[in-house]
Amino acid sequence: MGYKAIYPAETIEAHRAFIARRRATRPSEERRTPTEEEWDAFLAHFEKRKVSIGTCGRAFSSPCVHEHACVRCSLLRPDPAQRGRLQEIRDNLLARVAEAEREGWLGEVEGLKASLAGAEDKLAQIDRQSQKATIILGMPTTRSGDVE
Repeated sequence: MGYKAIYPAETIEAHRAFIARRRATRPSEERRTPTEEEWDAFLAHFEKRKVSIGTCGRAFSSPCVHEHACVRCSLLRPDPAQRGRLQEIRDNLLARVAEAEREGWLGEVEGLKASLAGAEDKLAQIDRQSQKATIILGMPTTRSGDVE
């Protein structure tokens, strides 16, 4: 009963029918085996996702909409090992915001504050990740007197 509630057969059948209809409307060339060059380009995409402070989560063959301002991007998954680097970036941005405000570079202040907010968000993401603890529940035991 619980399995049916989680995986109702009607939903699975409807999804399979949708996939079959979609495949029927799409050109068969889309389901061909990729060439070596296409496969190499696909694998290379994952290498290009690695950046200095983490991993970019953008979709395959999509451009970087933030022009590689990764600290601002919601698709960046920060690497906890790069926390120190992110702190340096944040501290540098704080100094640059102060300089821009002192010099009256209002357009610069706005952009730097956006980057600063991104850096602080990435540091918070790392902090949230590090707070997740593994809870060891141990092995279950049977109570004496229970009938197996």
